[in-house]
Amino acid sequence: MKNQKKYKYFYICGRNTGLTMKKLLFAIFICLPVALQAQNVTLISENDSIPSLIERILEKHDSARVVTGKHRNIKSHINLEFVSSVNADFTEGAFNELSFKTNRVRLEFYGRLNDHLSYHFRQSYNRYHNPYAVDNLSSSIEYANIKWHHKDKFELVAGKQFVAFAGYEGYVNGIKVREFSEFNNNTEIYQAGLMGVINFSPTQLLMLQVTNNRSGNDNDVLLYGLPDGIESAKLPLLATVNWNGKFADESVHLMYSASVGQQAKGRNIYYLMCGNIFEKGPVLAYLDVLYARCGLDYQQRITTLQGQGRGMLPVTAQNTQYLTFIANVDYQFHPKWNVYVKGAYETAGVYEANGVFANGRYMTSWNAQACVEWFPFTEDKGFKVFAHYLYKGHHLTQNADALMAVMPHTQRASLGIVYVIPVL
Repeated sequence: MKNQKKYKYFYICGRNTGLTMKKLLFAIFICLPVALQAQNVTLISENDSIPSLIERILEKHDSARVVTGKHRNIKSHINLEFVSSVNADFTEGAFNELSFKTNRVRLEFYGRLNDHLSYHFRQSYNRYHNPYAVDNLSSSIEYANIKWHHKDKFELVAGKQFVAFAGYEGYVNGIKVREFSEFNNNTEIYQAGLMGVINFSPTQLLMLQVTNNRSGNDNDVLLYGLPDGIESAKLPLLATVNWNGKFADESVHLMYSASVGQQAKGRNIYYLMCGNIFEKGPVLAYLDVLYARCGLDYQQRITTLQGQGRGMLPVTAQNTQYLTFIANVDYQFHPKWNVYVKGAYETAGVYEANGVFANGRYMTSWNAQACVEWFPFTEDKGFKVFAHYLYKGHHLTQNADALMAVMPHTQRASLGIVYVIPVL
């Protein structure tokens, strides 16, 4: 996700433009590029009964906006996602600072053009915005694709999309996640490509996908560039197969994926991931297992262990591997209250010695989280207040000590709000 990685705006001003609200909205949608998939999880969809901001302003429902039961009969939707918090940060138990932070601001457009075509465009305003060389898109653009539907059996998605990795933490809308695991936080999960989805039944599907392996060139992706003697990839692509199945009246959801891609000549990357989710009534629980074996250290968590004062220039690590376990339990014990506890256990190592990097484990990390969420307005699940605590611990091995690595334990206490605004 690399959540910390940034657009032109235009606006219309003046009172005598002659534009009615209907004409203005129509013009906006006509101007939107149709290089736009709906992530399988959207926070506010056409099936939600929450009236949009436009509906509230106009205070009337015409044929384009009428709310019938739980369905808004409109084909296009705009949501603004906003998270802000005040955070107290600690290192090794010592207080560092108290600061306000806008954790996430995202704007998304999605909907259907007709019975066979739908689109999804989403931009994050907390990410790096210069275009990358490979896909010619800013990394702030998370979705920019279009989906073709053939009845209910097959879908084809083209454009920038979610890489079909399994695992609930990476798959769910990121605005629901207060803190990602190190694995997901250092994995670029949005790439340009092509995906086919085969729906065997309402509860069984298979995704076959080919995407770019990276958005930028080698120097964009690797902090210290390619190691000496390594040539750039001719086919920097990633192929992924993902199976999803739901069982026990859809309360059990299993997600499994495998991916392989080329990073450079003679250097490949492999992913094996699975998500095991249970959701029934007020309980949501999941266990993710994520594994990456990298010819080049795209995660860079071992590369960045190289400390100062070694008298050597830092280089990109090779032959790295990462293993992560994530466990989470949510319990909504009241319509207005939800609590969850979450933990992640992660290891990082080198499976074959190279340069200054010896074979073996370098680091064991874990994080523990606890959160209380309050929904002041029962009818509007898009707004909530949360109190969150995070502990991150790191144990460095002798291999990391040889690199003069330093990685202290950290803690953070946060109080914040989440607001998803259905603009249209």
